[in-house]
Amino acid sequence: MTPPPGWYRDPSAPHQERWWDGTAWAEHRRTPEPTGYGAAAGPAPGQTQEPHHQTHQHQSHHHVQPVQPVTVPLRTGGGAGRGGGGRAKAVALTAAAAVVVAAVVTGVVLLGEDDSGSPGTQAPPATASATDPAPVSDPPSPSPSTSGPSADDPAVVEDQLNGVSFPLPDGWVRPQNVAEDDVMMTTDGTYDCPADGSVCRHGRVVSRTVTANAESSPKVLAQEDIEDAADDAYDRDLIGNKPFGGIESHEEVAAGPVAVAGRAGYYVRWRVRTAQGPGGYVQSMVFPSTVGTESPILVRYVFDAGEDGPPPADMDTITKGIRPVGDADTGGGVGSGIGPTD
Repeated sequence: MTPPPGWYRDPSAPHQERWWDGTAWAEHRRTPEPTGYGAAAGPAPGQTQEPHHQTHQHQSHHHVQPVQPVTVPLRTGGGAGRGGGGRAKAVALTAAAAVVVAAVVTGVVLLGEDDSGSPGTQAPPATASATDPAPVSDPPSPSPSTSGPSADDPAVVEDQLNGVSFPLPDGWVRPQNVAEDDVMMTTDGTYDCPADGSVCRHGRVVSRTVTANAESSPKVLAQEDIEDAADDAYDRDLIGNKPFGGIESHEEVAAGPVAVAGRAGYYVRWRVRTAQGPGGYVQSMVFPSTVGTESPILVRYVFDAGEDGPPPADMDTITKGIRPVGDADTGGGVGSGIGPTD
């Protein structure tokens, strides 16, 4: 329920009171007076307190008829002195009743109007009992606007172990419910694999440290890994099933030096054809780590072919966006200038 017009504690300056017009905060403020529950007493800004009979005449267009005080003589027993006291008490009670009625009528009329004098839609507030007062809620505080993450900030996923971060292109998400280790990202959603009915994804990117041998040449490591990468992606899965019916053929479609996170690396890309489904593209890319002992980092790309798979160009886009963690300026990519490693 929206509070009625009145003086309330100023949300922006608690040591002052501010006028609430029933729908919004006004610019009128004043020094606070002792108050109880609800709005503080006092006339609206720019108004002076009028006698109650003038208030009724001013609001007559709202069809609120002024209440005529009725004098009820009090029977106090005989004696002129006591009779005179009874008349005095009757006049006092009549005046008090008129004040109460006028206050109620004025409150109803004020709640029925907004600042422009047009009828409003709010109902009169419920009257709290003297023994159990119910405080009226304060008007809403003017709160500063809050801003969420900027749409210009690129989404990234970090490989903390190897000290690099990957850009997260549109249509890609962080791994969820993925059994394979070292997966950095996958395409959004899954589908039924064409052969054995298990669950497949149209794309994924894997990042891991090369620890199987003492070889450190990115070119040699990439050339040695590409066949294993193709088998893991399109021949047999982790539990020995063939989700695509096995690999029937492959061809190398690209290979060469590549700059990754400011380091000289090498990549090999195959086009794989499978017994069922459209097959896909597999890429093995190796480059020295930017942290620790600079152990080689292996990044595998697995993209389904066909209309539902991500475009192979996304491999280059992701490669160019790989950065050392905490360094937004060091990039690379296929065809970038590559200097000798330290």
